[in-house]
Amino acid sequence: MTDPQTTDADAAPDRPRSKTDLFLSFTFLALQGFGGVLAVVQRELVEKKRWMTREQFVEDWAVAQIMPGPNVVNLSLMIGGRYFGLPGALAALTGMLAAPLVIVLLLAALYGSVADTAAAQGALKGMGAVAAGLITATGIKLIAALDKNAMGLWVCIGLAAITFVAIALLRLPLAWVLLVVGGGACLWAYRVLGGQDRETKA
Repeated sequence: MTDPQTTDADAAPDRPRSKTDLFLSFTFLALQGFGGVLAVVQRELVEKKRWMTREQFVEDWAVAQIMPGPNVVNLSLMIGGRYFGLPGALAALTGMLAAPLVIVLLLAALYGSVADTAAAQGALKGMGAVAAGLITATGIKLIAALDKNAMGLWVCIGLAAITFVAIALLRLPLAWVLLVVGGGACLWAYRVLGGQDRETKA
């Protein structure tokens, strides 16, 4: 029986050379992730490193998003584990957290002395706008990957629109949106894939 993780990894154009490569790559990635980390992760892992296809990234990011904890940390564990098992997962996790932890502690000490100044408040507002733009642009770029989703592009867009309305406009609890909309999407995908499997066997 073929391991699905191995199949997914083999489908990617390239792969990390070693656990050290994983550590250094995720350290460099983490140091770029000021606010708009989704945009940075997608560009580094899909477009530059080519460790994942765009479709793999969308699927793995969805899993990382609904798991407890920061999504990019979950993704680093998944990728490290896929290629080098537990040691790879730990190497990717350490790369993702070590350098940013030191920088955040230093910045927290510095920010405490200037937090009330107009310049610091203005800088935070400007960075927030840039982060929102980065995330939006990356989301739009990844829409094309949904065309290969088993449910079809328009069903995926419809589910995304329902989720946006529920979270942004109706302000429904995230847990309920995941349970109802996410659960419905899983059931629909299962039904579609089951139908395709039956057609293949026939």
